[in-house]
Amino acid sequence: MEDSRLPHAAVPVVCFIDPVCPFAWITSRWLLEVEQLGAIDLRFRTMSLSVLNEHRELEPWYREFNDRAWGPARVFAATEALHGTTVLRALHTAFGRRVHVAGNKDYDAVMTDSLSELALPASLADAAHTDTFDAALRAGHQVAQDAVGEETGTPVVTVDGVGFFGPVLDAVPRGEEALRLFLAVRTLAGTAAFSELKRGRRALDLS
Repeated sequence: MEDSRLPHAAVPVVCFIDPVCPFAWITSRWLLEVEQLGAIDLRFRTMSLSVLNEHRELEPWYREFNDRAWGPARVFAATEALHGTTVLRALHTAFGRRVHVAGNKDYDAVMTDSLSELALPASLADAAHTDTFDAALRAGHQVAQDAVGEETGTPVVTVDGVGFFGPVLDAVPRGEEALRLFLAVRTLAGTAAFSELKRGRRALDLS
């Protein structure tokens, strides 16, 4: 029997991700779970914590994290520019499975393996160490910022054209829980008066 709570037509959803961000990884896995139910028409786009934080004073560990994040984001931007947005979901899955689930932080090696898995040109990995696609990366990042209306980190999600930061999740909701969360998020996105909702974070479950 069809679930009466599901929208009559697939809801357009865009998930803007920085590939090294664990919170973006979890949110993207949740949205893929919702997509399996036929509730959404999901696309992925690239944004960048490195761009967001390049001129900010940060704690040393977070500055190192942002400086290292340039490489993967540049490769994603190059892939998006040369091969379209459709391939980003597969690249994010291949890269994220190695980085966020398996814990491999050798981004160059992970990117090489991920591109090979998807039969994408190995030369895309070269973008990590040049600024050739920085204009495209910055432009994509700005689209995410404009969707929210202020500077914000990743993930950025748009639902029915309404953008917001998050939802930030510490584990991937599955099945019924995933659907209930999406329906709640869609309700909030469609409420003009809503702007922010937050609570404390717990330890991440990246599986």
